[in-house]
Amino acid sequence: MRGSSPGRGGRYPGGFDRSPCAVANTLDVIGDKWSLLVVRDLAHGKRTYGELQNSPERIPTNILAERLRRLEEAGIVAREPYQDRPVRYRYALTPKGRELGPILRALVAWGKRHVSGTLTYQELVAATPRPRERSPLKRERGA
Repeated sequence: MRGSSPGRGGRYPGGFDRSPCAVANTLDVIGDKWSLLVVRDLAHGKRTYGELQNSPERIPTNILAERLRRLEEAGIVAREPYQDRPVRYRYALTPKGRELGPILRALVAWGKRHVSGTLTYQELVAATPRPRERSPLKRERGA
């Protein structure tokens, strides 16, 4: 992202630290280990913090909060409160965020061709065991 420290030889026109390269600057926004997974989950209908945290990759809570904040600052994700006490938010992709769809589909296609054993999101969800729910009888007993 654009910052205050000049790159080698000073700042580039437009305020870019490293260069105005589209690849480098896009990776500054979405190129970390987790951001595109958050975008993937939102694209597949997850909306709440809990739903995002329960993804197969089990993103740590501190990282999820940070990525949601960064994606919101970048205009990729929007949030709105759905509960007052405590305040809880619902997240959604903005039009800018939805434009990442073709990038995600290209990554899926590349991975399916070149990374043996990889699954699509739908295949992954189908293959992931669901957490077992406690039976109503055990809940009544307080177990």
